[in-house]
Amino acid sequence: MPFTLATWNINSVRLREALVSRLMTEESPDILCLQECKSPVENIPLAQFQALGYRYIVARGQKGYNGVAILSKLPIMDAGDRDFAQLGHARHVSAQLENGVTIHNCYVPAGGDIPDREVNVKFGQKLDYLTEMRDHFHWQKPDRAILVGDLNIAPRENDVWDHKALLKIVSHTPVEVDHFNAVMEAGAWQDVTRKDIPDGRLYSWWSYRAPDWNSADKGRRLDHIWATPDIANAAHSSRILRPVRGWDQPSDHVPVFATFDL
Repeated sequence: MPFTLATWNINSVRLREALVSRLMTEESPDILCLQECKSPVENIPLAQFQALGYRYIVARGQKGYNGVAILSKLPIMDAGDRDFAQLGHARHVSAQLENGVTIHNCYVPAGGDIPDREVNVKFGQKLDYLTEMRDHFHWQKPDRAILVGDLNIAPRENDVWDHKALLKIVSHTPVEVDHFNAVMEAGAWQDVTRKDIPDGRLYSWWSYRAPDWNSADKGRRLDHIWATPDIANAAHSSRILRPVRGWDQPSDHVPVFATFDL
């Protein structure tokens, strides 16, 4: 069964309902995973999305912060959530397709501005969150699974606009990359996007602070699609929709797509 999945940090699903609807209309992924919905589940504008064919939703919400949702044209069942690092945040939710594939939608903490857990609590929370993700996937080995989301780390040198300049900037520090890789290794996850697009610079996020994000092009690849080895080879195309960053009142992230044939 071929299907296309997209992940997108929407930075408020209610504020950007029109952008979600536009993506659904123009690109029509079978499954759309959203992060940073910033809404209780009951306030997500589901009627509009259902009218566009997204009849199924599995979500965890939180007023004003965080929040993750899986919107699907295909039938899905709620497969639970994990409160990694016991932060009390709505940062993870999972759903299962009828073919048995489990989809994990994650929103890893950003980690604040200072990459030092001794002076920045948020950075410590980020590292703890990743450590608990690692331990979970070590003891409960995933199979027939896909993990997507805003993982808030750009791991490779060509996932950022300037590797050396960002080595001390949160999202690209060596300690974060080590934690990121440890999560991947614990679950034997494979980076689907880089499997399909191995070369060249790839970004999925551009700061709001840049006066002209497009010409400056100081991006980072913070949004990821992973798969377990048993289905990673079924992924046969990936893309990042850079033009979405130029839509009216955009998120600072853009959607990342992968198509699987299972």
